[in-house]
Amino acid sequence: MDALVQTQALTKRYDNLVALDSMNLSVERNSIFGFVGPNGAGKTTSIRIICTLLQPSSGEAWIDGHSVRDEPDRVRNRIGYMPDFFGVYEDMKVWEYMDFFARCYDVPASKRPGLTDELLELVDLGEKKNAYVESLSRGMKQRLCLARTLVHDPALLVLDEPASGLDPRARVEMRELLKELRTMGKTIILSSHILAELADVCTHIGIIERGRLLASGRVEEMIGRLSVRKRVRMRVSSKPLTAHRVLSGFPGVVDASFEGSAPETDEQPAALAFGLTEEVQDESAVLTQLVSSGVPVRAFAEESGDLEDVFLQITKGQVQ
Repeated sequence: MDALVQTQALTKRYDNLVALDSMNLSVERNSIFGFVGPNGAGKTTSIRIICTLLQPSSGEAWIDGHSVRDEPDRVRNRIGYMPDFFGVYEDMKVWEYMDFFARCYDVPASKRPGLTDELLELVDLGEKKNAYVESLSRGMKQRLCLARTLVHDPALLVLDEPASGLDPRARVEMRELLKELRTMGKTIILSSHILAELADVCTHIGIIERGRLLASGRVEEMIGRLSVRKRVRMRVSSKPLTAHRVLSGFPGVVDASFEGSAPETDEQPAALAFGLTEEVQDESAVLTQLVSSGVPVRAFAEESGDLEDVFLQITKGQVQ
């Protein structure tokens, strides 16, 4: 594996609180790596250490072979960091905002206008070049912030909750933009609570809770390895209470429940869902038992696992 980011026993302590506990992490070059975890899990702490904004208590992290402890300037030249919220510069136009950050990274004056136009077109803000930053929508500000992280052509983009506060259309636009950046050779680390979006955009994920990295790997491998419990959804035209009773008493069936409010009588149609442990090799045995009990089953289908299943299986819902 060609890793752009590596950490070894990375730890951060605040008095008696261990915010990050001996994290060993590898992020492949040209991947989109999603950090998943509840508030207080250690995602932002990890990101700040990787971006040289916070010193670890112990352990080490390397970006493209450079130590965040010993070579912070070299690391910063290889990273574009986008925080959850960024400062809005009043009375500054979009092109001025871009020019300001380009100057911070010592981009020559002769190259700044062309670079600004190129990056604004990339994030679909070309027509807003002369607009004031404070007049932009939340989604436009996020895209502008992403554009300014690219002014020095970093190898790694680190994005903390990039879809936070965006409407559905803006989220789709952000997701497509991240995919395009990957095709351009960028490696991306992003944190998010929106699991469905991570599944759509990420090639790899890492699940973190209480400062510990519980699991990491390719999305499809994580789903295949950890989604060991099948989930089945079904609909009945009547006898929902009978169906629920049969499911609850069937060996290997777990978490049988109604989708929506439970019906009051056995004469109503209803939808149910249940899980299957490895004890049940063939879900058709459950269907046979339902039919033999007189339950008129209209639909019966197994669902494939997703990131949400993986997250719920690995984590315990604990916070610091």
